[in-house]
Amino acid sequence: MRELRRRSLLSAIGGTAVAGGGFTAAGTGSAQAAPERPGRPDPKIKKLLERMTVEEKLGQLQQLPWAVATGPGGSETKDVEDAARAGRLGSVLNIFGAENSNALQRIAVEESRLGIPLLFGLDVIHGLWTTFPIPLAQAASFDPEVTRRDAEISAKESRSNGVHWTFSPMMDVTHEPRWGRVAEGCGEDPYLTTAFAVAKVEGYQGEKGAGLAGKDRVAACAKHFVAYGGAEGGRDYNTVDVSESRLRNLYLPPFKAASDAGVATVMASFNTISGVPAHADSHTLIDVLRKEWGFDGLVVSDWNGVDELIAHGFAEDGADAARLALNAGVDMEMASTDLAKHGKKLLSAGMIGERRLDEAVARILRLKFDLGLFENPYVDEGAAIDKPSARARKAARETAARSMVLLKNDGGALPLKKSTGSIAVVGPFGDSEDLLGTWTFPGATKKFPAGKVLDAVKRAAPDAKVTYAKGVDAEGRDTSGIPAAVAAAKGADVTVVVVGEPPAMSGEAAARSDIGLPGAQEKLIAAIAKTGKPFVVVLVNGRPLTVGDWLDAAPAVLEAWHPGLEAGNAIADVLFGEVAPGGKLPVSFPRTVGQIPVHYNRESTGRPYAADNKYTSKYLDLPPDPQFAFGHGLTYTTFELGGPKLSRDRVSAGALRKGDTVEVSVTLANTGDRTGDEVVQLYVHDIAASIAQPVRRLRGFRRVTLDAGKSTTVRFRLGAEDLGFWTNDQDGAFRVEAGAVDLYVGDSSEAKTKRRLTIT
Repeated sequence: MRELRRRSLLSAIGGTAVAGGGFTAAGTGSAQAAPERPGRPDPKIKKLLERMTVEEKLGQLQQLPWAVATGPGGSETKDVEDAARAGRLGSVLNIFGAENSNALQRIAVEESRLGIPLLFGLDVIHGLWTTFPIPLAQAASFDPEVTRRDAEISAKESRSNGVHWTFSPMMDVTHEPRWGRVAEGCGEDPYLTTAFAVAKVEGYQGEKGAGLAGKDRVAACAKHFVAYGGAEGGRDYNTVDVSESRLRNLYLPPFKAASDAGVATVMASFNTISGVPAHADSHTLIDVLRKEWGFDGLVVSDWNGVDELIAHGFAEDGADAARLALNAGVDMEMASTDLAKHGKKLLSAGMIGERRLDEAVARILRLKFDLGLFENPYVDEGAAIDKPSARARKAARETAARSMVLLKNDGGALPLKKSTGSIAVVGPFGDSEDLLGTWTFPGATKKFPAGKVLDAVKRAAPDAKVTYAKGVDAEGRDTSGIPAAVAAAKGADVTVVVVGEPPAMSGEAAARSDIGLPGAQEKLIAAIAKTGKPFVVVLVNGRPLTVGDWLDAAPAVLEAWHPGLEAGNAIADVLFGEVAPGGKLPVSFPRTVGQIPVHYNRESTGRPYAADNKYTSKYLDLPPDPQFAFGHGLTYTTFELGGPKLSRDRVSAGALRKGDTVEVSVTLANTGDRTGDEVVQLYVHDIAASIAQPVRRLRGFRRVTLDAGKSTTVRFRLGAEDLGFWTNDQDGAFRVEAGAVDLYVGDSSEAKTKRRLTIT
């Protein structure tokens, strides 16, 4: 009976039965063959749509959550199984494991009327079993290849466990360090975020999504569309009021690049966009995403995002929310069920159209074809990856070390010598496994926690006497353990103080009004400093921190972020000089919370800061600059940058619009005594424009490894997209205007060396 049912479906859509119970669509050949590209009629999908009832179509638009702890047959999953059996379910999120996913997939494929496979999604943000550093840390590497490697390893581990779709990468540019989800993105710059977004999409999917049907690929999801990083006050899910020019110049570029790279799906954001909730904003979802960019992939809501149109005060009830979201461009509803409940009545009343419904269903079916689910709906349970491989661990360790930023290093306090006789490790995270970071797969947290700093220090300096004292808890105010930490420091040649945020204090729904070190950790640092003995500070955190009064007393500060699975080893690699730090800050570190927002790509005012003039834009009690600027980062050697050279000093706007470019070159020399990495950064400032421009815009970066005494020439090319900007026109006008442009090259956003380019 099962085979007859499947053959009936194959016959209806023009396919051929293949071994193993799958099928090959007519004319496509093997499982790796790609279906016709989006925007073209697909006969397979058309024939399948013709056979579907309205209820089955609406079912494809529904994604329901799975109770991770229970398998099929459990009471918590009955609704999901019933919907799958009835053919009224398109996708399930949070299901995991080859056995569980296969069992549920069999219900959909072998018991429903049409046998349409389910799409399984999971938040694989920075690793599944192999936990890489948080995305913000990866951005600090200024090397997109590290995030590509994360995505490739994550995709392989996930697909083997029945996961087809990851809700990643997050490409929300933000100027708000209080926002917990800063940890999940790439910081404050759209150019840097774009580079990492494209690399991660390609790592998950293969280039242009061509390999989605492979056993080592998953569909990516560009989220959150759009402007989520602008949430007022850094409070999650909050309002965003944004001009068209800022939307297009700051928030949209990473999404456009992801669309061009073939990202399979896009997720709507929780926030409003100038009064309109993103889940019902046809301007961004249809005018920009669909019409301007030509994106024809699947748009999914965020968790309960459709139903939350009611709480926004934008929809009257569930039916109204369903109508607004579908008509605005949302194709699939996550968690809430307004479309499934009210869709048929809305269709009968003409409130949603049959063509729009079929369009949404077709996009979902196309993704399933692209993933090869009609041919191979099940995964090989014997091939499921259940632990990090040696290769994956090596990649996680290298990535973590490559992502660390040396904020301060007075007197060459780092690297530590392996011959040091005695080392004290103190602080709440010195002997902690809680270093994986936010958005970590629960199974990995339990089975594969982060390596401890204490253990790694002992391995790195096997002949040293290594002692440990916690000093204080991560969040508590109890200081009774500080004397023991002080005693350990006094008895050691050098002390490593490991402090920071617990991962639970960053990520979704983890906004902080005070972003200093929690609890009594600053008191611990102050007590260690008073001993007069050498010490260094290691920060483990998911956001920029205000580092407080202790910074001046600390000889060296290493920003390690939340480094993931190989945290301890990677930190020790940098502390002892096995790896020279080369990361740079992807976000500015404010001096105090009261200084926020403070970011490098700000616009000037009519009264820019002047130290000797009270009536300029400034605080009375703070310098104008951040504690640590975007792009800042030291290393264990020294570099010298020459002045930038241009291939020409003048270029016409018309030539740039036709594809012409200007080359910027600069000589980089390692003037120190050891090999090291430097990130050469190129910034653009349009002197005068029809819309006020940021004082700096990052438009190029290169991370270069150089041996001592060696030099190289670093080259950048600037085109129209680098020298132009978007206006406030609702239809999205892009301009390259005549005038002078200053080009800055340096090792941070505070670069001073520049050359002027004239656009005619």
